[in-house]
Amino acid sequence: MLELAGIIILGILAQWVAWKLKIPAILPLILIGLLVGPIASEFLSEDGTKWIEPIWNGEKGLFPGEGLYYFVSLAISIILFEGGLTLKRSEIRNVGPVITKLITLGSAITFFGAGALAHFIFNLSWELSLLFSGLIIVTGPTVITPILRNIPLKKDISTVLKWEGILIDPIGALVAVLVFEFISVGGDSGFTKTALVEFGKILLFGTTFGFTFAHALAFAVNKKLIPHYLLNVVSLSAVLLVFVESEIFAHESGLLAVVVMGMVLGNGKLESIKELLYFKESLSVLLISILFILLAANINIEDMRLLYTWKTAILFGLVVFLIRPIAVFASTFGSKLKFNEKLFISWVGPRGIVAAGIASLFGSKLIKQGVEGAEYITPLVFMIVLGTVLLNATTARLFAKVVGVFLKRSEGILIVGASPFARLIGEYLENNGRHVVLIDSNQTNVQIAQEQGLDAINTDIYSEELNNNIELNDVGFLMALTGSKDVNDYAINRFRGQFGESGYFRLITSDEIDDPESIPKEALFSPTDDFSSLTEVSRQFPEIHETDINSREHYEELIELTKEQEDMIPLLVKDKKGVLEVISSHNKAIENVEAGYKFVYLGKSINSKIITEKAKNK
Repeated sequence: MLELAGIIILGILAQWVAWKLKIPAILPLILIGLLVGPIASEFLSEDGTKWIEPIWNGEKGLFPGEGLYYFVSLAISIILFEGGLTLKRSEIRNVGPVITKLITLGSAITFFGAGALAHFIFNLSWELSLLFSGLIIVTGPTVITPILRNIPLKKDISTVLKWEGILIDPIGALVAVLVFEFISVGGDSGFTKTALVEFGKILLFGTTFGFTFAHALAFAVNKKLIPHYLLNVVSLSAVLLVFVESEIFAHESGLLAVVVMGMVLGNGKLESIKELLYFKESLSVLLISILFILLAANINIEDMRLLYTWKTAILFGLVVFLIRPIAVFASTFGSKLKFNEKLFISWVGPRGIVAAGIASLFGSKLIKQGVEGAEYITPLVFMIVLGTVLLNATTARLFAKVVGVFLKRSEGILIVGASPFARLIGEYLENNGRHVVLIDSNQTNVQIAQEQGLDAINTDIYSEELNNNIELNDVGFLMALTGSKDVNDYAINRFRGQFGESGYFRLITSDEIDDPESIPKEALFSPTDDFSSLTEVSRQFPEIHETDINSREHYEELIELTKEQEDMIPLLVKDKKGVLEVISSHNKAIENVEAGYKFVYLGKSINSKIITEKAKNK
């Protein structure tokens, strides 16, 4: 009982330390696991036993026999399902081909390249070398997300790394399973045919079960067949059912099934998807905390001594600094990604829970079978996992600055509220080269925004989801456009440091219209228009227009004209290079306006000459 409680307590403590130091949690988790496992048995325990013993002699311990294998398998299935829920088709419009090549061509290069290195450096058999390389194909969202969360990057870079990390997990697991089966059957002449049949079964049953059960669960939820208080536990049961059923029909197809299930649900019209995500995220944090400590503690000190050689450093260096860059540059050849962006993606390739978990399981099984050299598998994979996480966690931010992908000025825009006029403004900004994300607690508003091709998130500003969303890494402007003064003020006060480093703004209220002296510096657009007037104008004239500015005086005349016109609301000024600047409620805050600039406004379209004549007649 003490060991079980200790694992949970130490796991959550490691998560807190990781949050405080802004590093991936896998790093303190593995270190704690090594401390209470092999290190404790060698240096801290008088009788030579581990403080936490997952398996001992295959019979005793927390998970005797095959217990650890089953627990790790089920836990990984839940983690991958939660990752699949976060994958949105809209994210990959620009980098879809790159992601496809990374998980196919890139995986093949890593598989054969790392396998050859392990064979020639450690003199392992080709079978074990390829098992090792199959296990380190994977990266993983559990380690990618914490690293990228605190680095302002272009959306495309974050998207590539995020999708690769989630989609490549089942691929690496499938490759490792095929090699493991080959080793287990002794590599007979019928292996090639058997492997192809098994691979086909994995793809067939994995995708079929995942797709079918996802639609069945969505139907049950949307038809209110499941009571609200049972939603999370029923969903969890469904994930475990899909995993187990798929495994029964095709061994090791369960991981693919749960990823497909998560993707289908995440991209469908499932009510309560947000609540489901929160529950699965919390559960994943707990499972990851337990798994890494267990797997690290299960390593023996004799296994660690196997790595105490110069060969380890050479293998690690070549895998990280040669194989990974070759795989990335080959996969991104001909893409729109720039050289420095490819270089950064090459640098960030930490391995995660799937590599560590499956390596521990397969390594122990092959050792029991008496396969020569099998004792190297688990420590070598853990060396790659711990080394890549440590390297990327400590250098990714600095490397981003060195290669020039670190955004010195974040130009992305977070709009709080997805009402009709907010969507109009968001669409205009998106069409002018700005990455725009709208958030709203109203599912209908979010759905309409997504149908318009805009990035939109169904959440509210009081949740923690925004803090953990790496898709917002390039956001530097915050615009609070809701009809609630409290919500707008809260958004400004809470997120101006995180998302408003380049500028933060909110709509004025009706009280501030009546008392111009109370209008704050962050007030948006017009001193005479609040949420209600913006909503009414956008309803009557749902268009945003541009008109040429002839001079600074002309700009001021246009501003004065909009105060008199109820169907015109000033929004932005566009300079000669297309750079946009927000017009504040003080109007004259933009000092560098000159001929050649454009005046951007919402409402009724009026010919620029007529505007000029009316302004001069005032």
